[in-house]
Amino acid sequence: MTPDLKRTYFTLLLPAVAGFILIFVLEGLQLDDWNIPRMPRVVPAAIFIASVCFAVALPVFYRTLFASKRRHQTHTDENDWKKFERNLLYIAMTTPYIGLIAQILRLPLFHMAGTIIMGLYSVYYYYPSQKRIAFERRVFRVR
Repeated sequence: MTPDLKRTYFTLLLPAVAGFILIFVLEGLQLDDWNIPRMPRVVPAAIFIASVCFAVALPVFYRTLFASKRRHQTHTDENDWKKFERNLLYIAMTTPYIGLIAQILRLPLFHMAGTIIMGLYSVYYYYPSQKRIAFERRVFRVR
């Protein structure tokens, strides 16, 4: 099970990492002179809030919904749990792409730093390690 989740995790993460590398290479070669129009002041805050939502709020909400549906069951079917874990990765791994957008748009430092921190949090916390998977399986009583 863990290899499938790790494959999904890295499949979702590697394009974002490649995008960051590309942006930093273009900045290093000074080829990043994009004509980005001036943004309204609400855009940086909205991007930061979206990163917090995808890194923290939506995964917690999704997990709560999943747990709520199974509160009267004695166990959880493994296929349902796999689908839950995969969807949780899809939600959380959106955050690095939001960080990529923040980098491209060159948000103010506060919003950029917050968005990058949220991306790092989601990359770290939702990594499908053996320990985390075992814990999740115990919590939801997966058979």
